Amino acid sequence: MNLLELIQWPAMVVTLLAAWAVASQDRRRRKVGFWLFIASNILWVVWGVNEGAWALILLQVGLFILNLRGARKNETS
Repeated sequence: MNLLELIQWPAMVVTLLAAWAVASQDRRRRKVGFWLFIASNILWVVWGVNEGAWALILLQVGLFILNLRGARKNETS
């Protein structure tokens, strides 16, 4: 087994933690959540490249952009 194949597990955990944090009413916790989502986007892209999962990679690029937008909007709210 390739070590890059194992990235899916931390990516999944980080994604779940991010979703939990973004759902918070606390702005600081939401900020952490957006940055966790961004980290998970990167992990999923690394895993996707290794697996040739091009649709997943494009999805993560789109979500990365939306998460950057969310992090910025959270700062101004």
